[in-house]
Amino acid sequence: MILKTLVVGPIQSNCYILGCERTRQAAVIDPGGDVDKILKALAKDHLRCVYIINTHGHFDHSGENKRLKEVTGAQLIIHRADAPMIVHQATSGGIWGMEVENSPPPDRYAEEGEWITFGDVSLKVLHTPGHSGGGISLVTDKMAFVGDTLFAGSIGRTDFPGGDHEALLRNVREKIFPLGDDVVIYPGHGPRTTVERERKTNPFFA
Repeated sequence: MILKTLVVGPIQSNCYILGCERTRQAAVIDPGGDVDKILKALAKDHLRCVYIINTHGHFDHSGENKRLKEVTGAQLIIHRADAPMIVHQATSGGIWGMEVENSPPPDRYAEEGEWITFGDVSLKVLHTPGHSGGGISLVTDKMAFVGDTLFAGSIGRTDFPGGDHEALLRNVREKIFPLGDDVVIYPGHGPRTTVERERKTNPFFA
């Protein structure tokens, strides 16, 4: 599997590109900004984006949905609880003083326990709300792409609409930590970490 990490947009969000080495099909997780940078990264490894996946609906993780979808024709996937956010993200971006295009509506919804497959790569969807009502995590091959649910040494904010502090803590404990200590956590911002490190040292859980 091919994995690329790009830091994009003014809020420095992590965008992940996962690609199948055999078919060159790829998924782009959280294209929050800098679409040209994303497209160049895809082209460098001759990858064809077939899925755009938003771990949640905040504009810093979905701000380039429209342009990336226009160029690639990829299917857009998000949890149904956060789908209303992305089609009105120009307004939410404006509140932060940022110019953001509204996203097209999703082509399909991410459902708890389903698999999103492209080539030889399969991502299992876990519904992990707390930072937002429709937050999801994507798990494959000892890797978990968790959006803003969990960070190295911290957790996502829960003071936005749809946030729920207790739900976030519960979902990390019940869905992320049981994946295993050796699972690498790829968060929506900041450096990667591991389940073991966060379980033992994260001040919200230790």
